[in-house]
Amino acid sequence: MIALRIAAVIPARLQSTRMPRKVLRPIAGRPMVEWVWRAAKASGLMEPVVVATDAEEVASACRERQIPFMMTSSACPSGSDRVREVARQIDADIYVNIQGDEPTLTPDFFPPLLRLFERPEVDITTLAVPCPPEEFTNPNAVKVVTALDGRALYFSRATIPADRDGTGFTGYRKHLGIYAYRRAALEHFALLPPSPLEKLERLEQLRFLENGITIYVADAPRDTIGVDTEEDLARAEALLQQMQSR
Repeated sequence: MIALRIAAVIPARLQSTRMPRKVLRPIAGRPMVEWVWRAAKASGLMEPVVVATDAEEVASACRERQIPFMMTSSACPSGSDRVREVARQIDADIYVNIQGDEPTLTPDFFPPLLRLFERPEVDITTLAVPCPPEEFTNPNAVKVVTALDGRALYFSRATIPADRDGTGFTGYRKHLGIYAYRRAALEHFALLPPSPLEKLERLEQLRFLENGITIYVADAPRDTIGVDTEEDLARAEALLQQMQSR
């Protein structure tokens, strides 16, 4: 792996719009955010790995489990803004933004995300997987369309690209909410106001694209279970219990 200082930040707010308090919901004996932290830490590629929160309850849970954390402002409008606040206190070349509602992440997700930084033109990376058919029309499964060189062209909660002629197209790609940024790109993002498409789709990555900032997309080893509903929580718990029993 490239010789860069890489820090990981897990934004963890309690007031999630779709499922409040989900980062502390217990899954297979641990709060959700602990599963995310353990996966990132076990990769051995990022140091430190910290939880960024504005909630004392999350901070308390981290203290109990000896998980490094930093308090951030409750005024942060997005996860990237929260990562940038942490970046003011932790010096690194690259910052990895790991969503706190991805408990089924495993260490092998991080090498493809970070390997792209071997290319000097790459400032921001993220991950995608083939979209499962049952999620083609699910607005919680964000779709991404890329250029041939891996540059993201657009992210949407809609089913893109549109299969206009009904050919039976199944090559949709599902975006996973993990990003890595060079410091300058993260600083640039924070200086930009929320963009029109970002506000419309409620997808912060569109702020980059609308301002001409390139995101490169790598292939993840497999899909994850991002937790947005009680059904997602139950599926994630079943999978983690199965992994623990192996």
